[in-house]
Parts: sequence; C-alpha cells; structure tokens
Amino acid sequence: MLALRMAALLLRSYPWSPGRRPGSVAGVVEWFGAMQAQDLASGLWSLGARLPGLTNVDVVAALERGEAVRTWPMRGTLHLVPGRDARWMVELMAGRVGGAARTRRAQLGLSDADAERGTEILGTALAGGRRLTRAQCLAALDGAGLATDGQRGYHLLGFAAQRGVVCLAPNLGTEQSFVLLDDWVPGQLVLGRDLDRDQALATIAVRYFRSHGPTTRADLAGWTGLTLADVRRGIDVALADGRLGALSLDGVDLYADPELLDAPPAGPPVPQLLVLPGFDEYLLGYKDRSLMLAPEHFQAVVPGGNGVFQSTVVRAGRVVATWKRTTGRDRVTVDVRLLDGLPERPDQADLERAFEPYAAFVALPVLVRPLG
Repeated sequence: MLALRMAALLLRSYPWSPGRRPGSVAGVVEWFGAMQAQDLASGLWSLGARLPGLTNVDVVAALERGEAVRTWPMRGTLHLVPGRDARWMVELMAGRVGGAARTRRAQLGLSDADAERGTEILGTALAGGRRLTRAQCLAALDGAGLATDGQRGYHLLGFAAQRGVVCLAPNLGTEQSFVLLDDWVPGQLVLGRDLDRDQALATIAVRYFRSHGPTTRADLAGWTGLTLADVRRGIDVALADGRLGALSLDGVDLYADPELLDAPPAGPPVPQLLVLPGFDEYLLGYKDRSLMLAPEHFQAVVPGGNGVFQSTVVRAGRVVATWKRTTGRDRVTVDVRLLDGLPERPDQADLERAFEPYAAFVALPVLVRPLG
C-alpha cells in the first residue's frame, strides 16, 4: 500500500505507460489537482522534488507563464492549481468555508457588504493587466475607505480570490503580488458553462486519487472540504467512466488510478532518503497519516498540533526526521532532527546525499547539521 501511494505522489517510479508521468510544472500540478502552498518556498520545493533537474528559478518562471496559479480554492488555504482550472475549482469548493469565513469577518469587524466592496475595489485597482504588491492592494483598500488593519486586509484579499476575481502571481522581490485571475490566465473554465457539477466533482476525485491513492472517501472529503454526498457522487461518476479504480482492504473501500492498481505488485519503497518541504501533499493530503508517520511522532512534525507542518526527511515512505533551513548569501544551513526511537538512524553521509537535490534546486551549497 505504501509503495503504491509513494508512486501516486510522484515520489518513486510509477508503472505508467510511457510518457504518462508529468514532466513539467503544469503537468505535476494538474496531476495533483491542487498542491498545498501557503508557504511559497515549500510549494516551490514540492514541485522541485518531483521534477529533477529543474531549479527554483525554473519553477518560478513556469508560474510566471501561468502554468499554475496560487489561490484559495478550498479549506481557506493557499494552493497551487492548474491555471485554466482555478475559477471552477474556486466556484466548486471555496464556498464550503463560508460559515467560518463569515464568523471570522464578524470578529474582524467586517460585514458581508464590506467583503463584496473590497472585491470591487481590488478589481478596479488591478484592471487593465496591472500587478500590485500586497502593500499596494492594501493601500487601494485603505484609500477607498475600507480599513485593512489587523488581519482585515488579508481576509479581503482571500475573499476576492475565493470569488474568482484575483489570484497571487509570483512574488515581486520578497513581496506577494496580486493580479486579476482572468487577466493572468485567459480562457478560464467556468462551472456550469464549460463543465457541469458532476463533471467537476468527478475531475476532483480523479485527480485526488491518482495523486494520493489508494486512499478513502474520507480523505478526499477532508482534502476538498466537500460533503461526503458530493464526494460519493464524484467517485461514482469517475468509476462509471473508467477513470477510477477501486479495491477493498479489511472492509474499507479505497480508490486509486486504474493503471496503478492493474500494474504488477510493487515491492516496498526503496530505502533511500527523500527531503520534502513542510506542507507537502505527502502528509497534508490525508486525514489519516499513520501509514507514513507513526502517531507517537506526530508532535515532532506538527509541534503543538497547530497545523504548521515541519519539513521532513523520509525513508522508505516513512518520516524519520524533520529539518529547518537558514538561507544565507552563500549557502543554506539545514538543521536535521532525527525522530526518537528509530530502529535504524541515517548517518551523516546519507543525510548529506539526501540534500544534494535540494542544493541543486536552490543553487546553493547546503550544510547539514544533525541535532540528534
């Protein structure tokens, strides 16, 4: 099971027909459907880890071309999504956080009318292909009499994105930048015009299970924020047209890409070390993470259970360490903390080899300092 899942996550070889494995930023993001990216550097390395040979500069250039866009399609959380699919994904799933968002608006002293007005202000400020930094967007809101102090400005920007009006473009220097979605990626697919709700639900199901499977309906519901009724409908449509495969394990229904399930049995994941960012789909894509992370180690990866996932080192599909980076002018220093109670601990040479792809990605030497 773990071997199959690591293949689906593009973290080991996959028994696809030739040419099916995605080889570009656009292809990887479409394969996943959406990739967690609230931390931009982590989102970039999530792509780099699956696209050997590409550098951080290459990935940013692909985002500048609109191969993927960063927005809030579901769960009120930033993701990278396929460029032309951003609008219908937002239309399908973003509204599921409406109640929580309205509560948060009330806490911030914003009314529903304020949120709608903020979207109009931002639409006007960004019209004509303009690209503004976050600070400039907030200045436009403030200048129109809509205060952005505290978290109000961030909430208004997120609301406008969840309306399908704005999205994040790559940073300008170190600052976030915003554009109109339809200007940045023309020809957006629209729910109800270009695909109906059943087609949209099936597309989400297919993309999730081919990139995360084999796994369960509950995991898809947790990932999308959709109701179980919608999840079942999407799965049923995708099963009916042959785009999903199903199996039962210990009485639990699981779903995955049919080609993966039809392939010869896979051996266990290769016991090499993989370096993954925090917030990677490897862990964030599941409600039940016990296959990859022992429950007793969860606190080490998510200290305090606060939703902030540490970067991880993975061996044979299981988390064995966390790491933190400090980026300097001439090198990146990485502090690695091995998990307690491992039956076999990676040695220094293995850790240094594991970080070589990351060093190539960021185009800087990496100094690895084990802390335990």
